[in-house]
Amino acid sequence: MTTFAGPLGKDFDIGLGAIPQSFNGSGITGKNVSLQNCEGVLVVVVKSANGTTDDFAIDLQEVDGSGGTPRDLDIITDYWVKSETALDNDEAWVKTTQTAASEITAIAGTAEKEMLVAFAVRASDLSDGYTHIAVNVPDLGNTDTEYGCVLYFPFGLRVQRAPVNMPSLLAPGVANA
Repeated sequence: MTTFAGPLGKDFDIGLGAIPQSFNGSGITGKNVSLQNCEGVLVVVVKSANGTTDDFAIDLQEVDGSGGTPRDLDIITDYWVKSETALDNDEAWVKTTQTAASEITAIAGTAEKEMLVAFAVRASDLSDGYTHIAVNVPDLGNTDTEYGCVLYFPFGLRVQRAPVNMPSLLAPGVANA
């Protein structure tokens, strides 16, 4: 028996917004990902539990090109959370709604919980001339040391290929480095 890539490259791709690192002390500037080859991107943030004071928050940016200028993308009206002291895959997704904003502001009581946070951005949500997004994690404070990462899952791919032949998520049309 062998493993296979299944839907990777056909239904979705996977990109990195931020490698696993501390969310405390200096904040994280997320990496850019293009929405030019997809219907949208599911953003997933994974956060560890530690302490009781530095609660989770993020900021969504739209970017004019692979290395362009970012600005707030005020479209987050709902997001989904799995949260527990120790995530073990028995949690249900909980939907949270808010007034459209680029931020998910500090979610009270989340410092001591492990979390998965997910929301989608459609390519049609971007302003004219903007082709990329980035998700930043602001400095959560220096009291606790929470670690986490940001993952991008482009979905509704316009170009479907074997994973080894997928276009660059940063600069579609440019060979992967």
